[in-house]
Amino acid sequence: QVQLVESGGGLVQAGGFLRLSCAASGLTFRLYAMAWFRQAPGKEREFVAGINWSGDSTYYADSVKGRFTISRDNAKNTLYLQMNSLKAEDTALYYCAARWSQSRTVTRVAVNDYNYWGQGTQVTVSS
Repeated sequence: QVQLVESGGGLVQAGGFLRLSCAASGLTFRLYAMAWFRQAPGKEREFVAGINWSGDSTYYADSVKGRFTISRDNAKNTLYLQMNSLKAEDTALYYCAARWSQSRTVTRVAVNDYNYWGQGTQVTVSS
């Protein structure tokens, strides 16, 4: 059974930082592209950042570019999202997602492109 478990969320002040983690099991992690999505109450789930199977190609939503960094450790089956300079509008439930891919680049940003999802971890940024 494929399982993705997010952790690291919490309450921080604007301008602060957090690091989210996603532990994957039940799949050969290195065969999957990974991504972070987020969803605020009453809003659609949106793409935040993606990373290819090897970790040498990344892509970011314009809203987080320059502030967030996605990375992965294939030896530990873990995905990360370093979140710096947090803003109130970053407040959302953050989801880890996976899709089979051995492409060298990241091109998939739609929710329906991903097959597996975690339960989410809450990030709340106070101003």
